[in-house]
Amino acid sequence: MPREQRVDAIRAALEAALSPESLSVVDDSHRHAGHAGAQDGRGHYNVEIVSAAFAGLNPIARHRAVYAALGEMMTTDIHALAIKARAPGEV
Repeated sequence: MPREQRVDAIRAALEAALSPESLSVVDDSHRHAGHAGAQDGRGHYNVEIVSAAFAGLNPIARHRAVYAALGEMMTTDIHALAIKARAPGEV
């Protein structure tokens, strides 16, 4: 998908799967220009998400839930994804 549509697509996928109370998606691809991993056109993104779906899950399970929500985008559009996933009330 075109790079300018990716943030909206990431946001839509996470909202549909995890019903977040808060969600921030930032395209950091410009900070990795020239990086070997950026050569294939996939992007670098930073996600901060607060969702009740994460309550009781350890950090690895939370990341897996985010990856699952993003599905195929993880192989077609996303090269790197920084994730900060919290349940409501966590700092």
